[in-house]
Amino acid sequence: MTEIQLNTIKPAEGSNRARRRVGRGIGSGLGKTAGRGHKGQKSRSGGFHKVGFEGGQMPLHRRLPKRGFTSLNHHLYAQVRLSDLQNIPVEDIDVQVLKQAGVIGQAVKFVKVFKSGELSRKVSLKGLTASAGARAVIEAAGGNIA
Repeated sequence: MTEIQLNTIKPAEGSNRARRRVGRGIGSGLGKTAGRGHKGQKSRSGGFHKVGFEGGQMPLHRRLPKRGFTSLNHHLYAQVRLSDLQNIPVEDIDVQVLKQAGVIGQAVKFVKVFKSGELSRKVSLKGLTASAGARAVIEAAGGNIA
């Protein structure tokens, strides 16, 4: 067994490849045009075009149809938890009461109650909708939904 010396240490054969040295003669395989092919914008120094540019042809991102939109009504709807209703001291709850309590925003017009959290007191909902689970919890606590 030979002794290891600092000047003989090298990585295993094939584990590290030598970096590509372009434009260093015909023997390297990357001489003359240095892997850029012949002529054309991309063969020149500084031959740059912006991402997605297709030589004047209508680019793909402009040929494809637009998808999706932002609803103009998205701020009119809100969701409320049962735990939010538990914290409101009023028994008769409608959209105006929720706005005054700061539970929903001022622009909201439609509210739906979801079963999240606990509700241990009687509440009466007016002008609100509720999920099936929330409806069951509200009615079990002695409340109703009008």
